[in-house]
Amino acid sequence: MPRSTFGRHALITLAALVAVVLVLELTSPFRNSQFATMSYYAIAAAGLTVLTGLNGQISLGHGALMAVGAYTTGLLLTGDGGLPLPVVMLVAAAVTALVGAVVGAAAARLHGPYLAGATLALAVAVPGLAIYFDTALGGEQGLPVTSPHVPGWFADAVYFLSANETPTAKYLAYVGWGTLLLVLLLLANLMAGRTGRVWRAVRDDEVAAELAGIRLGRVRVLAFVVSAACAGLAGAVLGIVVRLAAPSGFTIVLSLGLLTAVVVGGLGSLVGALLGSALLVFLPPAVTNIGIGAGLDGTQAAQLAPFVYGVVLVLVMLLAPSGAVGVMKKLWNRSRRNRRGPSTRRTG
Repeated sequence: MPRSTFGRHALITLAALVAVVLVLELTSPFRNSQFATMSYYAIAAAGLTVLTGLNGQISLGHGALMAVGAYTTGLLLTGDGGLPLPVVMLVAAAVTALVGAVVGAAAARLHGPYLAGATLALAVAVPGLAIYFDTALGGEQGLPVTSPHVPGWFADAVYFLSANETPTAKYLAYVGWGTLLLVLLLLANLMAGRTGRVWRAVRDDEVAAELAGIRLGRVRVLAFVVSAACAGLAGAVLGIVVRLAAPSGFTIVLSLGLLTAVVVGGLGSLVGALLGSALLVFLPPAVTNIGIGAGLDGTQAAQLAPFVYGVVLVLVMLLAPSGAVGVMKKLWNRSRRNRRGPSTRRTG
């Protein structure tokens, strides 16, 4: 492994990219669409991990920030003759980061339930703006988002590597997961550096951090900006995957889902954000299929999925407060101790 932190993270990202290519090439178009959905959930959950897990700020408004990114993408992505997709996504992230800076500055002095209430107001207000400005943003019907075409060079590269064609669903999954891996690489290096240590110091003890010369307001605003930029990228990916930016897609349910994904996966862990996002995407259809196989009709099976998700959330909070990543770390440490035990006794 490289000695530098960035080198280690880059090597892990490269290995993850190889795994993503293998999975997307070996799965069906339906699975590709599910992985595309998981990608934008994971991007937003990774940003929320920075805000809540590292800096200790609770946000119930990340669904609204995703709406900003999705609507910005819909307005800028006009198909042929428009801006390139990477530029559109960067603009969506920048616009959402600007909104996050304004919200973060206003909420920098709020804590706990007061901050949660302020971000909840954001989650309620932003989708309403789309209805108020219905001429530009499509109102309740939503704003159609032009699906990007598969570049010829990309299709040729995939065919050269796997001898498979590249339909739109697979290309969008590649776009989502490429964006996700880049976000994880940047956030992992940010969390491992001085900025991440400052965020943890503010989360653990604000008084001690302030006595050490840390400006709490600036640190909180920076965390909100980084998290908002991630939410904007997630909204951009959501827009091109769903091909629509509508108020009904960015309700408080989306914000709560992101927060529960972070909690179930493990607060402060990027791997936990991935695991929680996978649970959001793959658990409901799996439970629905099990319900149909058990003799329930389609409606009853669909109603069973959120019940099971709620049960899983309660069990995680009661039995594994540190989330899935915390459980995995405990099992790993226990197995290492068990392996070391016999050798230690023989040495003695």
